[in-house]
Amino acid sequence: MNLICSRTVPLIVALCITLLGALGCNHRKTVETLTLAENLAPISGVTIVAQKKGFFAARGLDVKVAEFTSGKQCLETVVGKGADIATAAEAPTTAAAMALEDIAVLARTEFSYLKTLTATRAAIRSAADLKGKRLAYTAGTGGELYTLRLLKSAGLTKDDVSLVNLRPEDMATALANGSIDAYDTWEPHVLNGQRALGDGARLLDTRGVYSETFNIVTRKELVASRRRALSAFVRALLDAESWIGEHRDDAIALVAGAVGMPAQSLGAIWDDYTYHVVLDQKTIDALDAYTAFRLESGNHPPNATRPDWHAVVAPEVLRDVDPGRIQLAGY
Repeated sequence: MNLICSRTVPLIVALCITLLGALGCNHRKTVETLTLAENLAPISGVTIVAQKKGFFAARGLDVKVAEFTSGKQCLETVVGKGADIATAAEAPTTAAAMALEDIAVLARTEFSYLKTLTATRAAIRSAADLKGKRLAYTAGTGGELYTLRLLKSAGLTKDDVSLVNLRPEDMATALANGSIDAYDTWEPHVLNGQRALGDGARLLDTRGVYSETFNIVTRKELVASRRRALSAFVRALLDAESWIGEHRDDAIALVAGAVGMPAQSLGAIWDDYTYHVVLDQKTIDALDAYTAFRLESGNHPPNATRPDWHAVVAPEVLRDVDPGRIQLAGY
């Protein structure tokens, strides 16, 4: 009996070591690589946290992040197969969908309202006071649609103002040197203007006029071929959303550091960002609103029509992770 045990035990141990080694190898093989084209700004807070806190790695993913300054660049990279996933607002998403590109919207991760900063010297106290003023916006973005909606809310049209097309990062300087009277854009460019001009700038109350959404977009073929990896990616986003909600100050510091902002500055506007991983009617409404704007303005490919969002939105990935996050009838 002792002889048998003395011979058997080493064999068992060796077998266990072999099996564990094999399992370890298999585990390493299950780690999948994805490339994320990310707009490096606070609107990408969920993906930034998922990467920095290791939530992607914890879900078995090796996510390579390529940083860009706009969602348009991100989505163009994905369409061109230079990346697998993009963070993008409705402006580039509708452009790609109307051009019949092979894109799939997996989820919305954030929304925030656009704002108007005015020069105090211009005495603009309401949207109606914009008449005859020089108003900056960024063409081809949510800022353009916001500008038109803001003017319409005051009974004005684009012919009632002098529109100036500027990059968001150039607006504060233009307001300071007097070449414009007001500008429409998203954070943190409004905060930057307020800090630069101090009492020389005044924020116009426009909350509720237009909110821009931020989405996770991939290619349809990846939904079919890499669904497991995409589901793991979305699970990591939910982990990040939860951590953001539970660690406000740490989240502010982490995102601020990633985008190159002082934590105090980001903290001042943190509540402007609603981080929530979901597919809901707000997501579709934002896509529809920008599609209508493209059709009305002629800023679309020839013969383009309203996309069938059932063919563009891919709820199956989010459904794999948390069906309750799909709050769309018929999807």
